[in-house]
Amino acid sequence: MTIDEIRELIQLVSETGIAELEVQRGDNRVRIRRSQGTETNVLLPSTPASTAPVVTPAAPATVGRESLQPAAATPAPDSLVYVKSPIVGTFYEASSPDLPPFVGIGDRVTPGKVLCIIESMKLMNEIEADITGIIESKLVQNSQPVEYGEALFGIRPV
Repeated sequence: MTIDEIRELIQLVSETGIAELEVQRGDNRVRIRRSQGTETNVLLPSTPASTAPVVTPAAPATVGRESLQPAAATPAPDSLVYVKSPIVGTFYEASSPDLPPFVGIGDRVTPGKVLCIIESMKLMNEIEADITGIIESKLVQNSQPVEYGEALFGIRPV
């Protein structure tokens, strides 16, 4: 994992208000936790010496990822309802690579509307909306591994 990727994850945590984010790629693992103030703690447990938190101010994003950015008029994070992954698996935004995503930022959803698919153990699990609202943020990328309880979407109830 490069330093630019870590900076981008810090930016994502700062912009979305997520309390904690952990990403693992092979033997590399990064955990980012928001503290009570404006700083973000980054834990890099690759070696025993690096388990102490490194305090890093949020850095500006160097790579634009519009699909991960919250909508321009995002309300306070407290008013969003987060759809979380019920299982460990791989996130897919569409049922096939050549089809459009199930939902996008700004889309209105109702209970039962399919938001994404989580593949786990070769089974495709449809994740549905539980509330009526507007998709304000998409917090994961297509084909990204997700953990149990990880936030996938932020929905503003209507």
